[in-house]
Amino acid sequence: MAMAVGPASDDEVMSTINTTPLVDVMLVLLIIFLITIPVVTTSIPVQLPKERVEVRETKPENVIISVDPAGNIYWYEARLPNVDALVAKLKTVSTKQPQPEVQIRGDLAARYEGVGKVLLACQRAGITKVAFITEPPPLGG
Repeated sequence: MAMAVGPASDDEVMSTINTTPLVDVMLVLLIIFLITIPVVTTSIPVQLPKERVEVRETKPENVIISVDPAGNIYWYEARLPNVDALVAKLKTVSTKQPQPEVQIRGDLAARYEGVGKVLLACQRAGITKVAFITEPPPLGG
């Protein structure tokens, strides 16, 4: 690296690159990023639910709706022809006091669309208690 000592003549062209401004700009950007990243990554502190296995008590008044992998909807073991039939059945159940819980059993391979139709039918019928039935994870895993 060459260094010019003394006054330079106007005829000579300086062929070295002055990297000091580049280093200054990079250090300023690094400091800005180090200061702003912790501000961006913080979020509102919330208490998230922990996974737990609840033993659900099957009551005779509970309604069990199943969705198979093809998206067919079943009221207990009886297949329903369409969502309107499900809404009609749920409307009769929603008038009971106390209102029974609707338990949705969606197959693992089922598309969300089938389960979403059941949720929409529950909402249209005025059902207030909806539960999703799952299998507990294997022990030790």
